[in-house]
Amino acid sequence: MDLLNTLVDKGLRRELPTRGEALAVLATSDDDLLDVVAAAGKVRRHWFGRRVKLNYLVNLKSGLCPEDCSYCSQRLGSKADILKYTWLKPDEASEAAAAGLAGGAKRVCLVASGRGPTDRDVDRVSQTIKAIKDQNEGVEVCACLGLLSDGQAERLRAAGADAYNHNLNTSESAYGDITTTHTYADRVDTVRKAHAAGLSACSGLIAGMGETDEDLVDVVFSLRALDPDSVPVNFLIPFEGTPLAKEWNLTPQRCLRILAMVRFVCPDAEVRIAGGREVHLRSMQPLALHLANSIFLGDYLTSEGQAGKADLEMIADAGFEVEGADEVTLPEHRAAAAGGCGSHEAAGCASHEGAGCGSHAGAGCGAHEDGGVCGTAGVATAAEPRTDLVAVRRRGAGTDLAPNA
Repeated sequence: MDLLNTLVDKGLRRELPTRGEALAVLATSDDDLLDVVAAAGKVRRHWFGRRVKLNYLVNLKSGLCPEDCSYCSQRLGSKADILKYTWLKPDEASEAAAAGLAGGAKRVCLVASGRGPTDRDVDRVSQTIKAIKDQNEGVEVCACLGLLSDGQAERLRAAGADAYNHNLNTSESAYGDITTTHTYADRVDTVRKAHAAGLSACSGLIAGMGETDEDLVDVVFSLRALDPDSVPVNFLIPFEGTPLAKEWNLTPQRCLRILAMVRFVCPDAEVRIAGGREVHLRSMQPLALHLANSIFLGDYLTSEGQAGKADLEMIADAGFEVEGADEVTLPEHRAAAAGGCGSHEAAGCASHEGAGCGSHAGAGCGAHEDGGVCGTAGVATAAEPRTDLVAVRRRGAGTDLAPNA
């Protein structure tokens, strides 16, 4: 297929596809799916080999968020029966992180619900970062606390944070349909604050909220313009008790096409399969490893994920290997730019008009641990919603039960 040959050539050169080419990937048929995966897999292997980076979420503060993000089980007015608790103490958070690190994770993602942190919250998280780093040499720590005020990103960086997550979630034109308590521009501003402070920017999307193919391409092109080092792709988990509970629009094939499009547009960024992979990719999860080079290990913020042991077996069975703590995730040109942050001019997911931001699998201002894959007009939907695969997290952080890692 000429389209796929063109996209592979562009991906190996870090050249931006056209919007038409990106849309064409989403429009490919199921008959062509393996060809699409194979083509995007060439780009993935060129920049990341067969390594899979493992990340582990710690939900520092769950529920009771004042924001109204429609996709989030922690939102204002949510009736989802999730765990609700206030801030974990630094030693509690460090203990939770240790489980993921023992399972092979090299990055710990510290997430807290809310619009954004107060200065006192930044102090709390700074103490938690120190506790985790004191006990685990070489661990990466990413914070995901919502919208940042001036100076807070610098304080987190000084405390030892390596990265900051805030997702763009959806296109600018669709943003008002999912959230009204903050704006798309607020998210862009937070990602730029993190970048400017020397933190590695992590920003991605949620698919499955009723957006069009054009919305999906818009958000991914905007992310390329913001140039995050890592791009989490979330697949909506339709929690009962949230406004999007009936949005069951995804098929495994659709998920794979979206991941392939993201890889072609951001060829040398860390593409992470985040929330919802178990619900929507299901038995086709191993194929997604040919597209993404990063996953979350075990559970998410408010939902349960695949068992950590099953994650490790899946990676090995698919012929991939867990990235070691001593290995650098990003390609050399990105790792060297801006101390590993991937500068706008020099890095691969680089300059193009637009911008984006967001929050990590379920965090502060519109987090998306419950993210999803697009259900556009004309897209085949699953025969029956797999509500049996949506399980509220009842173990790990905030409980007395051992975490899943």
